[in-house]
Amino acid sequence: MVEMRVAGIALDAASRSPIVLLRDPAGRRQVPIWIDQAQAQNILAGLADETPPRPLSHDLMATLLEAGGLQLDRVIIHAIEESTFRAVLKLSPCPPAEGESAQPLAEEESLEIDARPSDAIALALRTGSSIWMLEEVVADASIPVDAEADAEDREDFRRFLDSTSPADLVRHLSRAQPDVIPKDGPPEEKPGETGGD
Repeated sequence: MVEMRVAGIALDAASRSPIVLLRDPAGRRQVPIWIDQAQAQNILAGLADETPPRPLSHDLMATLLEAGGLQLDRVIIHAIEESTFRAVLKLSPCPPAEGESAQPLAEEESLEIDARPSDAIALALRTGSSIWMLEEVVADASIPVDAEADAEDREDFRRFLDSTSPADLVRHLSRAQPDVIPKDGPPEEKPGETGGD
């Protein structure tokens, strides 16, 4: 699983629908999830971390969880089915207050509740909970964050390979892992051989 963070809300250029963008820890991939205006406002309110004059739906959900002695451990976005993302809320009993005796939580005490990703994200922002996504979902739905940087990295690597001979690679490996190369040293190039292909 990959821990994701909310990178922000964007607008689809064609449909003008809001999109919540989840970004991976490396900042190289992001997953767009199309949502409606109300969901976008709920997520933006959670990102702003401001207390509204009256509780919004997700503020109320967070208060109800706390009143019921539950905490949101994490949100898991685990599948895409028919172009729809699927998420669950992982809930567990709140830890005992200071001075109360701590009892280990049994596995069966944790709850898993089906939720729309937009609701799960809005609730996670309000409770400070983590947002996770299965690697397969990230791989299927992600878009590169900076295509130019990726292309530049590939070009730098290609230039490195073009300018490095097999003998240079063997010498580099022998310095990095001396026990991998035979003690009599790397093989010598025969006359007429060049380093590149």
